[in-house]
Amino acid sequence: MAMPRNRRTTSLRDSDSRLGESDKIEGTGSWDAIEWTKIDQPVSRPVPHGLSDFLFEAEEVIAEGYGVLVNTDEAGTLFVTNFRLLFLSEGSRDIIALGTIPLATIEKFNKIVIKQQPAPRQSDKIPSRRLLQIYGKDMRIIIFAFRSRTKQRRAVFEALLRWARPPRLWDLYTFSSGPSRFSNTSPRIRLVNEYLRLIGMRSHDLSPTAIEDGSFTFSNDWWRISDINANYDMCPTYPFSLLLPKSIRDEDVLQACKFRARCRLPAISWCDARTGAVLARSSQPLVGLMMNMRSNADENLVGALCTQLSGGKKGRRKLYIADARPRKNALANGAMGGGSESSSNYFQSEIVFFGIDNIHAMRESLVRLRDYLDTYGTKSSDGMSSFLRNGGWTWGGGNLSSMSASVSTLGDSGWLIHIQNVLAGSAWIAARVAIESASVLVHCSDGWDRTTQLVALASLLLDPYYRTIKGFQALVEKDWLAFGHPFSDRAGMGSLSGSAMELPRQSSSTNFPSSPMRQTTGSFPPQSPAANQTQASNNYSPIFLQWVDCVSQLLRMYPFAFEFSSAFLVDFLDCMLSCRFGNFLCNNEKEREQFGVSEACGCMWMYLDDLRTSGGNSHVHYNLFYDPSKHDGPLLPPAAALAPTLWPQFHLRWSCPSEAQAGEVEAQCRNLVDKISQLQKAKDVAERKARETIATMESVKAEIRTEKQSTASATILARKATRENDMIKRAIQSLGCRIHVSGTDDCTIDIESNLIDIPQRITTSSSSIREETEKTNMPLSVTITADSDEVNPILRVCESLCPQRTRDGEGGGCKWPDAGCAQLESQFVGLRANYDAFDRLSIYDGYFEPK
Repeated sequence: MAMPRNRRTTSLRDSDSRLGESDKIEGTGSWDAIEWTKIDQPVSRPVPHGLSDFLFEAEEVIAEGYGVLVNTDEAGTLFVTNFRLLFLSEGSRDIIALGTIPLATIEKFNKIVIKQQPAPRQSDKIPSRRLLQIYGKDMRIIIFAFRSRTKQRRAVFEALLRWARPPRLWDLYTFSSGPSRFSNTSPRIRLVNEYLRLIGMRSHDLSPTAIEDGSFTFSNDWWRISDINANYDMCPTYPFSLLLPKSIRDEDVLQACKFRARCRLPAISWCDARTGAVLARSSQPLVGLMMNMRSNADENLVGALCTQLSGGKKGRRKLYIADARPRKNALANGAMGGGSESSSNYFQSEIVFFGIDNIHAMRESLVRLRDYLDTYGTKSSDGMSSFLRNGGWTWGGGNLSSMSASVSTLGDSGWLIHIQNVLAGSAWIAARVAIESASVLVHCSDGWDRTTQLVALASLLLDPYYRTIKGFQALVEKDWLAFGHPFSDRAGMGSLSGSAMELPRQSSSTNFPSSPMRQTTGSFPPQSPAANQTQASNNYSPIFLQWVDCVSQLLRMYPFAFEFSSAFLVDFLDCMLSCRFGNFLCNNEKEREQFGVSEACGCMWMYLDDLRTSGGNSHVHYNLFYDPSKHDGPLLPPAAALAPTLWPQFHLRWSCPSEAQAGEVEAQCRNLVDKISQLQKAKDVAERKARETIATMESVKAEIRTEKQSTASATILARKATRENDMIKRAIQSLGCRIHVSGTDDCTIDIESNLIDIPQRITTSSSSIREETEKTNMPLSVTITADSDEVNPILRVCESLCPQRTRDGEGGGCKWPDAGCAQLESQFVGLRANYDAFDRLSIYDGYFEPK
């Protein structure tokens, strides 16, 4: 599983609890050359403080031990937590991905003791090597070596016994961490929403209340959503809601389920809302030992799948009954009451057998494939240099004989043949639906392993929606989770029944898989027969892994048809195998609902969605070449194209990491996309800065225009004021006054001594001012004031001639502005005058009595 991105670079170099010199293993290079330090008592060390930076939420350390990862000859500390086995390198102080594996991903583990033979002329006894061998469900085999007589291997082994397969389901890490920020929405709502999409009623937006009160039973002309299994009374391994033919009543459905193994009656998994063709699934019919048992209800239900042909065609569509098993296996099941249908009993039907092997054959095939990859990979678990590690440039060392041997070994595993069979069967089903508009009923024995593989893969080929990330989630939740693929049994997880909770206890004498390469490392005792029997009798089988492998093959064949990438499929599988989330716990929907798994555990879909959100459209989960317009209909690969190859991103990532990298073209395209993205971001930043600069320039221009307008207005006012000053100056000078402006801008007016001419001068001045005013069109008001009445001759003239003054001199001086002469105040204000009013008045008007 991918580590948190914010924790990869954390270092433990500054940790307070550094490993002591006595704890280290002397020697470097291959583990054959390592000398073991003799320590009588095990050294107990506290967990380094810096380790908390690598741990997930609610992850706790159970045990630890110092050892060597034999695959890479790297020394470090091995920690067992309640979630995973975590190997921390002594050199880099960082997590080593190969040596770090979730506990639920461990298929089995063994303790191995290798007794070393002393070399010639060496009398001292060489201490035996203490090894811990771990097989992962994700194609890795890893070996840890520990010092003898330190009991560190025992501590790690016992912790694995306790936590790799906890006695209770609730002890799994996912229940300790809780939903956290990856809370799960209702899987029931998502299932019914998918049914609504299939029957062409996407507009309905369901709520949890609609699920609880059963108001989700919608229908179209052919099909209906039924709640007949709402309480899982009819079939405990089927979903709470089923898509059934509209013409079949619930009473007939209850009768039909009795004729199928485990009551898994024919139910619709996918339908074409335009044509009415369907993909249906079920378990084998219970035809009895003589294969002559029949059920009218079952025959009517299956016959209802053959609706009328659309497009003006007459008659009903053909029905294919696809039995995933080999014919001989189907006949053998008759001894237990099972078997297969007879085409004579079902309307317009044809029976076909696909010959796909059972779960035990798939398990053995994966074991052989894993051993082959470990033998010829660059990270061989036995520490020996395989052909590639010894300098070879290709698989098998580059010579014809060894290459033929390795190819033969790969072929003997049978894994690619099984993949091809599933692909061919799915392509055949999709072609019958797409080309012939026929309906297909698929089943095997129980209808939850091979049946699910074929139906889900055929749906992927038929419906472009399932080739998107959101649609892929809907497909997995519908056909794998809702229809009861037993993930607890097949993936070796904990179950509620307790039958799969115990970890098979392998003997400590278990050997490496037999290989001439490995026999040179020491003498190994033969493997315990009991261990083989225990492993062979369980129900573990890589059925789901095999299906995802088939999806990766289609992705390779049709690189433009899928929104998701191969990296998405790898992370998806890792999440499923790790049990970090609750989506794939238990064996069916009823168990998950009964014990509230969805509410108690985090949701894998939310976690993956969060990863993609953090990376944006350039995230590795997105397929760079995705173009939905190129493949907007069914994918129907020809038989010649169904030649599978090893899935390098998954199969080779541990044994040969360099080969597991994405193809050169894809890597270059992703680099170009990253560069384009960076350039686009730089372009956006530059454009934003340009827009900001333009806005600033426009603002400055506006300010400059405003400033120019203000300057122009001020200039006009200044010129006006200058003209006014000139006119005032002339007016005052015409009265016989001299104007002197001091340096402090104070104005001093001197009055000439000849006062007799003042009225005449005033009149003359008025005339001259009027002439100037006519020339300049400048209004002017003139008022002559003085600081003191005694020194201002104008005021004395005014007082001597004022009609308001009494003859006897009583009443004091000038009464203005309270006197009547102030009546023209609106025309005489300060030193400025309204020349129009001043022009109309005589110097004697309103001031003096007529002579």
